[in-house]
Amino acid sequence: MKNMFKKTVLNYYKYPKKIADALMISPAAVSQWGEIIPEKNAYRLQEITNGELTVDSAIYRKTKGH
Repeated sequence: MKNMFKKTVLNYYKYPKKIADALMISPAAVSQWGEIIPEKNAYRLQEITNGELTVDSAIYRKTKGH
């Protein structure tokens, strides 16, 4: 299992287009991600990869100032 940051997802899928295809979003949307990918997409990727990529919910609590 790997915590999910943009570089981790890119290493897993190899190409931004493959990430976009998996999420059914545009490659442009993927290119706009910061290092911490959008939370909704992170949870979707966790499900799509059957937990090979995992969400660390603490990352999102920290970025929201909680």
